[in-house]
Amino acid sequence: MVITRGHKIKAASGIKPRLPDGIRIYAIGDIHGRADLLRGVFAAIDLHLRRSGPARALHVFLGDYIDRGPNSSETLDLLVERSRRHEAIFLKGNHEAFLLDVLQDANRIEAWKDFGGFQTLLSYGLTPSMRPGPDERDQLVRDLYARMPPDHHRLLAKLQPSFTCGDFFFAHAGVKPGISLQEQREEDLLWIRDEFLESERNFGKYVVHGHTPVAQPDIRANRINIDTGAYASGILTLLTIEGERMFAI
Repeated sequence: MVITRGHKIKAASGIKPRLPDGIRIYAIGDIHGRADLLRGVFAAIDLHLRRSGPARALHVFLGDYIDRGPNSSETLDLLVERSRRHEAIFLKGNHEAFLLDVLQDANRIEAWKDFGGFQTLLSYGLTPSMRPGPDERDQLVRDLYARMPPDHHRLLAKLQPSFTCGDFFFAHAGVKPGISLQEQREEDLLWIRDEFLESERNFGKYVVHGHTPVAQPDIRANRINIDTGAYASGILTLLTIEGERMFAI
């Protein structure tokens, strides 16, 4: 893991965003099937929990748990298990949205392949051909649905588009500038890029997001991006927030 020193952040309004007293958040960026890296993040959290004082610790996962990397199924196993022992909030990423679309419409498989979806199929023991025809697409979706454990289906069904705590707003991709946080469309929360990334607006809360890979956590006055491209870079970022302070590992 790459370690960066702790940062204090200053919102666009000039007021430092903070969490309520007694709450600590561990935010985890886009995992994309890197179960090996996720285990390392959990080990780092467990060590921090043992060394730090009492706090209500929330795990906030920013979406994109699947696709591209080699172990999507195992990643969902680890997330389910973690949620049994810790308070966890699971946000929906655009890749989970795509998977849910595929489970409803097998014709979406060809487009899903370009999103790294075939790596997810392989992780469930399926072996699609490079260009599956209509019959194979239908069979792949039936087999995928059957091979996904009930816990995986339940996790995907209850994913949240966003989460708010104190002065922080968590979403997979970001928010649409000029629209109140309460009125954001799910499509923007999951897919937005340039319009959000280029904005210097005060969004009303400090936005923690992923979706667009960066070499290291990108800290701005109004947001922080913690998607460090784990599936390709081997770096899965963990952001810890407590009070006014945050640091990334």
